[in-house]
Amino acid sequence: MTDQVYLDDSYLKELEAEIVSVDGNKVVLDKTIFYATGGGQPNDVGVIVKDDLKFVVSDVKKEEGEIIHYVEGSGLPIGDKVICKIDWERRYKLMRTHTAAHVLAAAIAKKTNAMITGGELGLDKSKMDFSVDELSNEQAQEFVKAANEALAKNLDINTYYKTREEFKKDPSLVKLAKGFPEHIQKVRIVAIGDYDIQADGGTHVKNTKEVGKINLIKIENKGKGRKRIYYSID
Repeated sequence: MTDQVYLDDSYLKELEAEIVSVDGNKVVLDKTIFYATGGGQPNDVGVIVKDDLKFVVSDVKKEEGEIIHYVEGSGLPIGDKVICKIDWERRYKLMRTHTAAHVLAAAIAKKTNAMITGGELGLDKSKMDFSVDELSNEQAQEFVKAANEALAKNLDINTYYKTREEFKKDPSLVKLAKGFPEHIQKVRIVAIGDYDIQADGGTHVKNTKEVGKINLIKIENKGKGRKRIYYSID
């Protein structure tokens, strides 16, 4: 299994790793700072550097338990040491956006007890679906206002782990309507001060002061018990 270094340090921009396997344009490393698409967060992009050669990493996915780096070009032998470099500007924007999503979801839950039914982070626009029957533009603005007030408190963000048994004792740690994947036995918890604490495998900033301001773009009705908010961050 690839060591997902970004889970414990989302700020690493470069990392030395060893090539474990190569299958065409699919490369597996012993450890990585490249985030694989999942949980509504897009994959990282960047380069893998070997000596004077740069191999563009255009996609990263989890496939059958492995993290696969899709690279452009060939010439990365198994066992070689390489340097991984992520597109930091892209990653940092997604980190800020992911933290904003947690705070916004918490603001919604505090007022409605809604669960999150879906979502997708983007560089310019993100979306979040949640389980309420009615949603007005005025209500959405109130949710965003509450979230921005929380962000302005400069809350520290910390991560830690719970065993599956410990995790199961606290249902409040699950904010997704579909629940948390059963196969994960070591559960990573992301705590944004005491405002939001939940299980999560994405990348986040260290303090809410880094996020900026959430802006409401629009709302949509996606059916009974499912409303959508589109938002961005400054």
